[in-house]
Amino acid sequence: MNSSVSALPLSTLNPANEALTLRLPSSLQLKHQLPLSTALSHQVDAHRQAIRAILDGKDSRLLVIVGPCSIHDPKSALEYAANLARVAHDVSDSMLLVMRAYVEKPRTTVGWKGLAYDPGLDGSDDMAAGLTLSRELMREMLQLGLPVATELLQPMAANYFDDLLSWVAIGARTTESQIHREMASGLGMPVGFKNGTDGGVGIACDAMRSAAHPHRHFGVDSQGHPAIIQTPGNPDTHLVLRGGHRGANYDRQSITQIHDDLTRLKIPARIMVDCSHANSGKDPLRQPQVFNDVLEQRLQGNRSLIGMMLESHLFEGCQPLGPSMRYGVSVTDGCLGWESTEQLLREAHRRLRLPA
Repeated sequence: MNSSVSALPLSTLNPANEALTLRLPSSLQLKHQLPLSTALSHQVDAHRQAIRAILDGKDSRLLVIVGPCSIHDPKSALEYAANLARVAHDVSDSMLLVMRAYVEKPRTTVGWKGLAYDPGLDGSDDMAAGLTLSRELMREMLQLGLPVATELLQPMAANYFDDLLSWVAIGARTTESQIHREMASGLGMPVGFKNGTDGGVGIACDAMRSAAHPHRHFGVDSQGHPAIIQTPGNPDTHLVLRGGHRGANYDRQSITQIHDDLTRLKIPARIMVDCSHANSGKDPLRQPQVFNDVLEQRLQGNRSLIGMMLESHLFEGCQPLGPSMRYGVSVTDGCLGWESTEQLLREAHRRLRLPA
């Protein structure tokens, strides 16, 4: 992965605020430089259709979005992806495993914003290089046969790799954003809206209803020009439960209440549980406990539980950015290690295949 598209100096804005503008290549330029082959394009479409079939109840498999909290090192990310591809093949009759390739990270205040923003991990914020590296990396994951998922945080960045994605998350802090709802209404893949940080699902329900409708909104076209974007509406949205300030929301009582709320609002009861964040008490090693609890609910007949999400890397835990970092360890939220992840997935495969 050695190709790059450089940002071009454009102008200095109002000297009073010291703002500097650097022109990025258009998404069309980057897609031409790093194209998606016809075979991989068909693969992405097939994976999107498979996820839609799970959401619609036409495919009985469990959808699992799994991978690092964020990607900061392409080498360890590709090693992880190769491991996941092997397991994905082995469990494919009971689960559809999707590689979590998060290259943007929301920050409560300040901090490292992800590979697409700062691939050097040093505050240089070479976003042209970050977008190029992110697209290269996702394309290599596709070549391993994996579906790819990410959280779309900056709508302007979405156009640089939207053709590579089979599933998209809208985070807890952006689910309420009209701009993200408009963006989701025009995406060509299923979208999961996370519940708000308070743990309530009302905001996510509003988001799903909004994204299902067509919109006209301000945006940027593939050549980088301001444009009016007209979207068709996205019927393939669903709810992602990640807990909140009041605690977890994956237990049976919470799931039953949320199912009833979705039904009352005439929203398809399609629920994914994020085993991390508040649902695990921010303890990555508790993710298997959450996963197995939700799996048991599904095995007992709750078909509205269509999937789960795990934060997992080669090795467990997390670490701060610095001059000497451990290989394969997250630099954002703590992750489950690969050995524990593989054991969890293979055991779930065994249980899902048992006679009812």
